[in-house]
Amino acid sequence: MQSIIEYISNIGVQLVDAIGLYGIFIGMLLESACIPIPSEVIMLSGGLAAASGSMSWREVAIAGVLGNVAGSVMAYYVGVLGGRKLLNRYGKYVLFRSSHLDQAERWFERYGKGSVFFTRNLPFIRTFISLPAGIAKMKFSTFIIYTFLGCIPWNMALAYAGYKWGESADRLESYMHPISYAIAVLLVGLLVYWLFRKKRSWV
Repeated sequence: MQSIIEYISNIGVQLVDAIGLYGIFIGMLLESACIPIPSEVIMLSGGLAAASGSMSWREVAIAGVLGNVAGSVMAYYVGVLGGRKLLNRYGKYVLFRSSHLDQAERWFERYGKGSVFFTRNLPFIRTFISLPAGIAKMKFSTFIIYTFLGCIPWNMALAYAGYKWGESADRLESYMHPISYAIAVLLVGLLVYWLFRKKRSWV
């Protein structure tokens, strides 16, 4: 599995190298459509390209956000139309892992529509959260707004990091997973605090 993911990651890098912003859009679309192309690879590669002057890091971030939104819409409608049954039947063709959907479903069941925003910055879950939103038939307009806003911080951070560190982006990638977990802890803490305040207001 690891070798397959590395192969797919290399394809992502080649997409960025070959067609620039369109490659970033396509790579991030696939990532949000539950195909395991690491967003770190795509966005850091885009940031590195920006450092060479071929594009701006802001353009890289915008392409990443738009790709994420497009892929999320696809995953959302997979959830609406077929849900887990469809994924269990055909998911193996895109390296789908049911354990990741299990995590995403637990988040959605526990935190509702707010999870669509918060989990965009969490490893693994961010890729699959659109599916339970579709299965639950979350209001589409709300889903789009939360998805769009939730995708901005992660994509901007990665694009700017790749741009800022230039040729050190490859080394930076090895540090991004620990950083993403730190971001996850912070976001979970903020979410718990918000829920606590909300609960007190109901009493």
